[in-house]
Order: sequence, then structure tokens, then C-alpha cells
Amino acid sequence: MPRFAANLTFLFTELPFMERFAAAKEAGFDAVEVLFPYDFAAQEMRAQLIRHDLTFVLQNTPPPNWAGGERGFAAVPGSEARFRSDFDRCLRYAGVLKPLHIHVMAGRAQGAVARATYLRNLRWACERAPQASLTIEPLNEGDMPGYFLNDFALAAEILDEVGAPNLGLQFDAYHAQILTEDVAAAWEAYGPRAVHVQIAGVPGRHEPTGGAVDWPGFFAALDGSGYAGWVSAEYTPEASTAEGLGWLAAARA
Repeated sequence: MPRFAANLTFLFTELPFMERFAAAKEAGFDAVEVLFPYDFAAQEMRAQLIRHDLTFVLQNTPPPNWAGGERGFAAVPGSEARFRSDFDRCLRYAGVLKPLHIHVMAGRAQGAVARATYLRNLRWACERAPQASLTIEPLNEGDMPGYFLNDFALAAEILDEVGAPNLGLQFDAYHAQILTEDVAAAWEAYGPRAVHVQIAGVPGRHEPTGGAVDWPGFFAALDGSGYAGWVSAEYTPEASTAEGLGWLAAARA
């Protein structure tokens, strides 16, 4: 059975942020992730992690302006200084929060110059933080218009070209199903590169139940492939978070 984590940016939003750690533990999660923790005190978050015996799985870079702002700068030509400054701030937070992975967001860009910029920035980041596990994640065009990394084959090429041992694939089953229309085949093809997995229902990005994905089959495929990382619930609950956690009990049955 996969090990499930709660994305506190998406789940338990009916509660103040610092109360979500306890709620996640009470709901049966042993790990959490936060997309952008930079509006909160790192030491206070660390205290919550320790108090509730939670593993901190993942945070994103860059820090600021998520609401209506940019989706990263790693592939954006001319934004190298911004990317590096944001990455260093991310590392300062990571030094306190100790995430297992840091997701390096590509941003909105296209073309050969963007690809070269992305490769250069990723190589720099991998060398800058050799002890950190960095990830890249393909995102679908509908949710992220203009996002550079919008294809799993491209992600595989980028990983091979960077060639860094501390850079891996972040496999989001929601995006994979939309991009490929066959999450099982996508996992078979690209799962061996994955160091982190996220889940959400298709369509709607709600609870991982029914819809276009055979979730019991997907979870079995994760187990069968030997995947040993965390599987983070990164979805928007249809009602309250607690009301929608039947999928978690079913997966553990």
C-alpha cells in the first residue's frame, strides 16, 4: 500500500494554516507537503511537524506571488537572477523544514532559448544544493497555460540532459491523465524516474475516486513497481476535507 501525505495548501483549508498539521495527523496522514510555505514562519512550521510527528515531503520554488503571479522562472529567459535569488531563499526555508524534495518550477516560456535556460538553471541548482532532492513536474496546458514543461517525454529528455543524481521526476497522476489520457501507461513509461507522486481526481481535481482513473489499479501499480516514496493528496475537496477522506480508508483496506 502506498504511503499517503496531505498537501496542506489544498487540504484542511477550512482551518487556519497552523492547525492543518494536527488535522492531517488526526485524519491518518503521516506526512505533509506545502507548495509555498514562505508566508509563514519556518520555525513555527517545524515545531508543528515535530509536535505531530510528521514528515515534510515537499515544497516548491519560487517563493512569492503564487496568487495570480508567475509559475516559476527556471525556464524563463532573462530571469536567471530572479530564479537564483528565489532558489536561495527556498534553500533557507528548506534548511529549517527539511523537505524530502524541492520542486523547481519551470514557468511560462517556449522555444529553444527557454529550453537552454531551463537546462542551465537546473544544472546550477543541482550543483548549488547537491544534498537536496530536486524535482521537475509536467503540468497540463489547461491548468497552466504556457507552462514550459508540459510533456512527460520532454521531462525525460531534460532529466537525461541535466544528468544530475539529485534531480528526479515528480509524477502527478492528475496531470498525467490529462496529458496522456492513460495514467497507467504513463506510469509504466516514466514511473521508474519518479521520486515523488501526487494524486487528484480527473476530471475536477477533487478526491481520487472514480472518474477517468482506476485508482485501486494505480495504487497497485505503484506497489508493483516497487515505488517507495510518498503519494501526496493534492486535490480540492468537494466538501470539507474530512467528509471526502473515504478514499484513504478504502486504499488502506
